[in-house]
Formats: sequence, structure tokens, C-alpha cells
Amino acid sequence: MENIFNDEFFMKKALQEAEVAFEKGEIPVGAVIVIDNKVIARTHNLTELLHDVTAHAEMQAITSAANFIGGKYLKDCTLYVTLEPCQMCAGALYWSQISKIVFGASDENRGFQKTETQLHPKTQVVSGVLEKECADLMITFFKSRR
Repeated sequence: MENIFNDEFFMKKALQEAEVAFEKGEIPVGAVIVIDNKVIARTHNLTELLHDVTAHAEMQAITSAANFIGGKYLKDCTLYVTLEPCQMCAGALYWSQISKIVFGASDENRGFQKTETQLHPKTQVVSGVLEKECADLMITFFKSRR
């Protein structure tokens, strides 16, 4: 029997969060954190609503997941995020010691790979999961703003 709890399954959950952000007028980035095939954090960008430049989806997810597990380290957890994390978020993910990061669309201007921001040495990275869907949502959002 095929395991339905794969990277695409959870990226769809992150995309649902990105759509919520889109509806709120936020840059449509969504994130979920998973442990043992269970979503323990479900978030999206809140920078406009909170007037807080640090309220990225990943930052919200780290805080939510840490509160859920009762500790600051996210070992054995996977972050699914629709856009490649920025330098700030990558730094926080480094300190959280998250085990795996899966992202959809690359951010060729501000992503952690472009800025050469290091992740924790044990963190695995998977890119391009539902990349087209994730990128299309961002493109639609910015076209509607211009």
C-alpha cells in the first residue's frame, strides 16, 4: 500500500495556508511542520496584519511547533513551505535544528541558497515540490497588486 503521507501531500497543506494568506492580502507563503506524519503547526505570512517584518510563515511555524512539542529544537520535524526560506528564516531554522525542509518555489533573489545562508549540517533539503503551483500563486498575487 502506498504511503499517502508524502512530500506532495504535506505541500498541499502548505499551499492551503498560502491561499489563506493570499485572501488576507499577505504575500502568499504557507507553511506546515510535521512530525510522524502529523501536522503540528499550520501557518502563513502575517507581516501585514501584525505590522511585523519577522512574521514570515516559517517563523510563525517554528514558534507554533516549539510550543506544541514543548521545546525549542525541532529534531525529527519537517517544514513544508511554499517558497524557499529567506536568510532570516534559514537562520532561525538553523537554530531550531529542524531535520528536513521541503520547499516549493525557489526565491532566486532572496532565498537562503542565493544568500548562501547555512542550515544546520544535519538538515536535509528537498526543493521543487509542487513548484509550479507554488510559483503560480505568487505570480498571481503580484500581478493583482500591479
